[in-house]
Amino acid sequence: MADVHDVAAYIVSRLGNMSTMKLQKLCYYSQGWHLAWEGKPLFRARIEAWRLGPVVRELYAYHRLEASVDVWEKGDASQLSHTERSVIDDVLAAYKNMSGLQLSELTHQEEPWLKARGSSHPGASSNQEVKISDMEAHFRALAQESRA
Repeated sequence: MADVHDVAAYIVSRLGNMSTMKLQKLCYYSQGWHLAWEGKPLFRARIEAWRLGPVVRELYAYHRLEASVDVWEKGDASQLSHTERSVIDDVLAAYKNMSGLQLSELTHQEEPWLKARGSSHPGASSNQEVKISDMEAHFRALAQESRA
């Protein structure tokens, strides 16, 4: 299983400079689609349902003072397997042209984030976990819809 910092390093190495919000959402989508296509998590790090969408606190702790990143020195992209890189490449192909804000807005329409937020006010802070089981169900359903 990959380390979330290796995933972040790979994403940054492929796309270059991006907002930290975009990096967070691309890691979230990489986790979701890996669950759907491979049937197991890409990384172990917890994803939380923050007000601007899913956030991996472990990544946030590393970039919290930065609005954008162009290198991710904490991770090692070469540690990812061919399959892990392939899934991330597919995610990047689908989402790379969206901004961090657009990706955030997209997550706000999706069941895993909505379920984790529960009855929280849209602007309220939250550290509720986005459950792996909810992500897997959601992204598997999307994968089945796209095959139909």
